[in-house]
Amino acid sequence: MPNSPLIKAFFDEPTNTVSYLIVDPATNAAAVIDPVLDFDAASGEVDTRSADAILAAAGAEGQRIVMVLETHAHADHLSAAPYFKAKTGALIGIGEHIRAVQKIFRPVFAADDLKTDGSDFDRLFKDGERFNIGELEVQVRHTPGHTPADVSYQIGDAVFVGDTLFMPDYGTARADFPGGDARQLYRSIRKLLSMPRETRLFMCHDYKAPGRDEYRWETTVGEQREHSVHVSDDVGEEAFVEMREARDATLSAPKLLLPSIQTNIRAGRFPPAQANGVHYLMIPVKPKRPDAIG
Repeated sequence: MPNSPLIKAFFDEPTNTVSYLIVDPATNAAAVIDPVLDFDAASGEVDTRSADAILAAAGAEGQRIVMVLETHAHADHLSAAPYFKAKTGALIGIGEHIRAVQKIFRPVFAADDLKTDGSDFDRLFKDGERFNIGELEVQVRHTPGHTPADVSYQIGDAVFVGDTLFMPDYGTARADFPGGDARQLYRSIRKLLSMPRETRLFMCHDYKAPGRDEYRWETTVGEQREHSVHVSDDVGEEAFVEMREARDATLSAPKLLLPSIQTNIRAGRFPPAQANGVHYLMIPVKPKRPDAIG
């Protein structure tokens, strides 16, 4: 179909994250959606093997990466956006409501270097905004609920939904992070599911639902409406909110929550290095009793 992208998925099993290389076949201009920076929390070591795999795939086909598109400030993996920018000159884009997320977390991590105007990013997208990757038109859809800043990117008949939705047999994103809201999430999902039934939806994560042997990350609006275990057409708003809030109360924090948030609200950059040349990430300590810390 016209304005239809070439799509290649890259799955990172340690974080269960799917990154996408989106290519305009007419011009070979490309974008990367939600790229992963490899980070070992135990050692603090950073690697770029996941990003390099995307760069190699694009280079082999003569494709030029001109943008990195973040669906939101992820809490489960670190973004490789700055690496792509350094290697290709690509601009980094995210929804304009990232400012709200920055304002929430700046005091949590004493991130005095961080401006809360979104200026770490090159592009801040408004709801409904359109822009081009080569001759491909991209439309931004604000889909808050998981976080205040979530956006989905529609390119032709494909929509990249970030963490808003998972595969129909797995469900939907959690909504208990600061600024998240289960009711808002339901309404964002219903907007996505009001699109034509054949619209393709591409997930940012997959965890293999019970009984499924392989990872999957592509579905359709029709499949979600008929088969989603959380938001099929017979699930109303009140039932969803009750389910989502009860489920979220049982979930533990993502393993890479603290390092991910600190870097991703900065468009993937680490806090400034200290005098010894080392970058440090903070771990807020919250004692349950006043005398818990000597």
